[in-house]
Amino acid sequence: MGRERPRTDRSRAARLRQAAAEVFGWDTLLPEQLTAMEWVLDGEDTLVVMPTGAGKSAVYQVPALLLSGPVVVVSPLLALQRDQIAGLPDGDRAPGAVAVNSDLGAAATEDAWDAVRRGDARLLYLSPEQLAKDEVVERLAEARPALFVVDEAQCVSSWGHDFRPDYLRLEQAARRVGRPPVLALTATAAAPVRREIAERLGMRRPRLLVTGFDRPNIRLEARRFLDDDERRRAVVERAAVEPKPGIVYAGTRRDSEHYARELAALGLATEAYHAGLRAAERERIHDAFLSGAADVVVATSAFGMGIDKEDVRFVLHASLPGSLDAYYQEIGRCGRDGHPALAVLHYRSEDTGMQTYFAGRAPGRDTLSDVAHAVHEHREDPRDLDELRQETGLSRNRVTAAVNLLEEADAVATGEEGEVRPAGGVSPGQAVEEAARAAQAHRRTDRTRVEMARAYAETTGCRRRFLLGYFGEEHAGPCGNCDLCDADPAGQGPEERPAHPAAAAYPVGTEVRHEQWGEGMVLSEDQDRITVFFGQAGYRTLALEAVAGHDGLLTVVRRPGEDRWAG
Repeated sequence: MGRERPRTDRSRAARLRQAAAEVFGWDTLLPEQLTAMEWVLDGEDTLVVMPTGAGKSAVYQVPALLLSGPVVVVSPLLALQRDQIAGLPDGDRAPGAVAVNSDLGAAATEDAWDAVRRGDARLLYLSPEQLAKDEVVERLAEARPALFVVDEAQCVSSWGHDFRPDYLRLEQAARRVGRPPVLALTATAAAPVRREIAERLGMRRPRLLVTGFDRPNIRLEARRFLDDDERRRAVVERAAVEPKPGIVYAGTRRDSEHYARELAALGLATEAYHAGLRAAERERIHDAFLSGAADVVVATSAFGMGIDKEDVRFVLHASLPGSLDAYYQEIGRCGRDGHPALAVLHYRSEDTGMQTYFAGRAPGRDTLSDVAHAVHEHREDPRDLDELRQETGLSRNRVTAAVNLLEEADAVATGEEGEVRPAGGVSPGQAVEEAARAAQAHRRTDRTRVEMARAYAETTGCRRRFLLGYFGEEHAGPCGNCDLCDADPAGQGPEERPAHPAAAAYPVGTEVRHEQWGEGMVLSEDQDRITVFFGQAGYRTLALEAVAGHDGLLTVVRRPGEDRWAG
């Protein structure tokens, strides 16, 4: 799936521009926005990768005025749904919007569906968990949606089985409501992640639009610590002296509360935010930050998706993130107004990030066995996810995560009505073994993601070049706005060494096959080494000297421009 240059049809472009101006008050649309909107109107599956604050929501909001039916928007957080609805314009031509979620009572839920049915609400916001309910899917199918939007689409890949297992069920949900065109939106997706998003959502020859990842106004820094107390002091001191408002990301709930207490003791209006808080308290903190009542929010990764605030001046990380995908998205929440902003990573070599998170949350063999046997016992009268939950006594998330792994291992399949059937010729024991191998592959990939985050922290070259290279975007470097470029103002660091002659054979975007790790994609080149993502082995950095000296170690499968999904 390769990038495509923006192209526009004048008549459709004129209609879109007119709708954007008359209804939303937007005098101009970015070329990338306009191109993606036209693909949506053409009924094509589309994947859009734009930085935070670049106007991804407009890609479905404006076409919603011109499409023949309602637009379903799958959004992971209620706060994000609420903010997006509140940000819509008023007026007779405005695309009315409703959200159906667990906060609504029965009467309010009926009112929302009535608005969709009458055409008063052109936008319907749902969480992925809502789409796991048969009654919601049935009502949605009756409404005949014209577009199926998946916001924060990186949840399909980056967290997958742990964070939002219901995101991996969206392909089935889209099929059950009539399979309208699918629009996937994300602010961060390296090339392998884009491919996984498209595959897991069942997108049909999707059109791809990727804007530049570079946010040159954000200064990048990293500091390594041997002593944890010293690191804690450094985080507090930096958060205290930097212009406000800001966000501090901590690795645990306990740490978020610790840093919040320390900053509050210095007289700052500080809040601790994590998933253990009640919904009302999380909403209060969210609103306080947006309104400017809070100087600093110290949060786990549970905070941020719903943040629509342009003047955040810093994002500090108090520990190593689980991946550069997560890190890029989190630091992208500062400096959206284009003014100088700061991102500092404070880390120790002992940090484990997502590696520990995944190991603690992935379904184990007992869970996989319980679900596999329940599926096989009902071969003749297959059960859906809710019925499997009742059958096994497991939580809904664990059942969903187990079915996802079993399905990935081709041990079960989900039917048109949401029923889960065993694959022919696969016993429950074989199904568990295959799913366990799939889980192990995910663990390996997550470990390599942590290693890439640590490599970013410990690089000796331009940090921006390293970060952008992870996403497959070349940067000449030095950037002049990171701590390492400050230390090497003449630009004579490692990024200035002559490239190895073998580098020309493996340009960014090349699909390759390694004799041990299988197929992969080249993400970046750094003079004497390349970074490759392998589906079964994760992220690996290969020395070009070793590659060139070993025939057959790394062979080219497909060069950029020969992509199987080019369209």
